Amino acid sequence: MPAERVAIFIDGSNLYNGMRENLRNTRVNLAELINQLLRDRPLFRTYYYNAPLTDDYDEELREGQQRFFDSLRRIPYVTVRFGKLHRRPDGSMVEKGIDVAIAVEALSLAYEDAYDTALLVSGDGDYVELVEAVKRRGKHVECAMFRNQSAGTLLEHVDLFQNLDELDWSRIVF
Repeated sequence: MPAERVAIFIDGSNLYNGMRENLRNTRVNLAELINQLLRDRPLFRTYYYNAPLTDDYDEELREGQQRFFDSLRRIPYVTVRFGKLHRRPDGSMVEKGIDVAIAVEALSLAYEDAYDTALLVSGDGDYVELVEAVKRRGKHVECAMFRNQSAGTLLEHVDLFQNLDELDWSRIVF
């Protein structure tokens, strides 16, 4: 499809954890990652979703995360969206609102015919219903994630899987 418009939806925590586990490096040049994922197709827009660290995290970590979010906003056609971190009774933290925000945005844009292909940067099996709903709108759906971070059930439903292990990471991490 020569003029295939791609919308990229990045689950930031999923990408971060995949990079930490597989590359032992989380410092990402998101513009270069986007470029490699597009494979010479036109970009509609990239949406990056994450939850800001709460005040009980180390100030240096929070400031570093904020600098990263600020750097993303300087990349053309990148929109940053936030969920929230919530502390469970056992003390662990969990993100709230990210999966739903990705689903709502991807579906809304599919209904507006804003893109031809949704590229989901996540391996979370919770997105299977989103994938099927977007495909029912006549759109292609791709998933990009490290193979060991990808739920088999998600890979069974997407049209195409891009294994992040196969990208040129020497140009993406720093």
